[in-house]
Formats: sequence, C-alpha cells, structure tokens
Amino acid sequence: MSSDRTRGPARLLAARTAGLVAALALVLPPLLTASPASAAPAVPVAADAPVAVAADTSPGQRIADALRTSQVYVDAAYEGAVPPDRQKELTARIDRTGLPIKVALVPLVKGDAFDGDPQMLADIVHERLGQRELVLITMGGFTDTLNGYEWPDGRHQARDAVSAVGFLDSMKGASLADRVAKAVDLTAQGNGKKVYDDATADLRGGVDSLKDAEKDQRDNGGTEAWLPVTVGVVALALCAGCGFWLVRRRRPSRSGVSTPFAFPQAVFAAARAADEDELRRRAETEVLALGEAVRAADAAAVPELGRALDAYQAAGKVLDGARGLPDLAGVLALVTAGRDALDGRSDALPLCFFDPLHGRAEHRVRWRPLGRRDTLDVAPCHTCAQAIRARRAPEVLTDTGRDGKRVPYFELGSQDSVWAATGYGSLVKSGSVGDMAERVTRGDFTRTRR
Repeated sequence: MSSDRTRGPARLLAARTAGLVAALALVLPPLLTASPASAAPAVPVAADAPVAVAADTSPGQRIADALRTSQVYVDAAYEGAVPPDRQKELTARIDRTGLPIKVALVPLVKGDAFDGDPQMLADIVHERLGQRELVLITMGGFTDTLNGYEWPDGRHQARDAVSAVGFLDSMKGASLADRVAKAVDLTAQGNGKKVYDDATADLRGGVDSLKDAEKDQRDNGGTEAWLPVTVGVVALALCAGCGFWLVRRRRPSRSGVSTPFAFPQAVFAAARAADEDELRRRAETEVLALGEAVRAADAAAVPELGRALDAYQAAGKVLDGARGLPDLAGVLALVTAGRDALDGRSDALPLCFFDPLHGRAEHRVRWRPLGRRDTLDVAPCHTCAQAIRARRAPEVLTDTGRDGKRVPYFELGSQDSVWAATGYGSLVKSGSVGDMAERVTRGDFTRTRR
C-alpha cells in the first residue's frame, strides 16, 4: 500500500517533467537560431571596431560634396536658367582655365540655412571642401547679381572680376549661364580690378582722380596742410546744416531721371513699428531702386555719379551680410548717401547719429556723452536734438557688444563696428576718404561681422 502511494506522486512528477522538456524542445530551437537583428545585443563589441556616425546632410555639406566631383552646382531653382548642357559647357570652360574655380548657384533667402548671406554660404562651402585655394562664384543675396570669393584673397582678383560682369554693356540682358561664363573668363584673365574700373569708368566720372589728388595732397602736405581745410569743411558743414534746418527745401534732381525715394519719412515711420524682416524688405527695395537710378543716370549731368555708385555697391554688400537692425540701418544710411550724390546734395546732412531709423538729421551739434569730458560733432534728428538741449539722453540704436550685452552702437569701438567708426555718416563726410562706402568696400564691414 505504501509503495503504491509513493509511486503515484513519482509518476505525476515524471509526467510533468517530460511535459516541460517537450515544451522547451519546441521553444529553444527558434531562440537559439534567431537572426542577429532580432536577438538581444549581448555580444560584446571590440574596442577598435568602427562606429557608425550619422551622415552630415546639411545644405552646405551637400553643396560641398557635389563640388568635389564637379566644378558646377546648380540648385533646382536655377536649372531652367542653367540647364545640364550649359552646366557641362561651364565645367569644360573652368577646366580649360586650370584654376580652382567652383560655381554654386543657390537661391538665398533670409532665414534659410545661410540666412540669405552669400558670404556665409561661401565660407561654409570653403570650409567643408577643405581646399586651401578656391575661387567660388555664387548668387548675390537679394538680386540676380553674381558674387566672387577667393582664398587666398586677391590672388586672381576674382571679387572684382565677377562684380564687373553686371556693368558690362555686352552682358545687359544676358542669361545667367552667359554671365557665369563671362565671370569665369574674367577671373582667368587675372586683371579683374582693371576690368571693373573700366566697366564703371563712365559712372565714376572724375571722382577717382579727385580721391587720388586728395591722397597726394595728404601725403605731400601732411596733417598740418589739412588742418585749415578740415576747419573750413566743418564750418561749411555747420552753415549748410543750419541752412538746411531753416529752409528744408529739397533740391530738384540734376540727374534728369525720376528716382522714387520711399524714405526718410514713410520708411522710417514704418521701420520703428515693423519687425526686422519688414525693414529688410524695405531696404532691399531701396537698394534696387538706387541701382536702377545709378544705371539710368547721365554721367555728364551728374558729377557725383561715381560716389552714388560706390554707395550702391556698399549698400548691396551690407544688405547681403546684414545681421540685425544696426546693419539694416547702415543700408539705409548708404542709400541716403547715394541718393544725395545723384541729386548733387553735397551739403546734405546724414541720417540721425543716435538712431538712423529716426530719419534725416536736421543740423549739427556738439554733444558730450554722459559721464565723459570729450565732445563729438554729430548730426541728430529734431527729437534727439531737443533731448540734448534738455540735457536728456537721446533714444539710441543699440547693438550687441563682445560680452553679449546690448549697448549704444557707438560704444562698440571702431575696430568692432563700421557704424561706430562712421556714426552712420555723422563722423565722416560722404565722399571723403574713409567714408562709409569706402570702409565697406575695403572690407571693414565683413571683418567686423566675422
């Protein structure tokens, strides 16, 4: 009896064990033969095994990758203007030059990967390509013009060569592909500065020779010879400023060309209430209008056409690289200088020193910043002039300092801001050596932006 009771539980245990073994036999083989993709990551990885890294798919990297295998990159937006057959022609043309020329035709809009700045696009592509020597031809930031960039800078005079294309009579109405081809040819010649000077000679008149004469007089006479001249210029500026304040009568244009000019009043009033994007659009419109007026002007009837051209070129360059309100205000200041040159207004006052968005200055005053002993001869608007007379601080345009804090733009120092160095035209006379346009053209604006 006892033996039967013992054998009963034993049989039950054996039966359950056999069932468990059978179940494991069904489950284990699929687990043991499972594919690596479905298996748990339990296998250790060797220390020197390659690690997968996500590919850089940024627009700048894509352009650079494409330019490694071809000299020409054309965005889909420009394929109609530069079709594949013309791209092949441009590639062959570049190959024949033997120069490290690359072409990147990409539409640029504020807020895109390059913030609408062709200089940023050029710098990024140059960095991603890793080429020490490079000539890069791109689209302008706000028009269909072409920009040229070169590393090391100036060896082939590419910047001037590419800029000259827009002023050649033979290129008026030319297609984008033809203009790029011409830019390649001029760059290969290596005399871009001469070509640019020749192409714009009819616009410049005698301005360049006047600047050379001024430079020779400074070199030969020294600062002592210029002291009475400077005093006279300041006195004339003060008299002209007072006369302009009393009369406030706009002279008729000597160019004989209708040049609609939206600001100062309408644009500046809107600018104070508008956001940066709206101000940028207005600045673009004014630069384009100034360019049309310069091209349509008669050099024989406009003695200061060269100064207007310089201001137009500088305004376009600043607009391409503008980062905020201070730079956009600089665009408007340059356009104002260009319009004054077209109208023959050599005595016109610049925009308000304290904030160019206030509009045109009314007269010049001596101003001493709070807490300082030295004074400045500046041109404020009516409101700011009243604040000064009431011993109140005028409302000023601010910019970002090196420490990231917002400060009055003129406190940045001339080495950090071309606007601080010029006071938007208050501290330098338009058309003189070292004025706003000349400083921008020689690279001061690009240097401070970097």
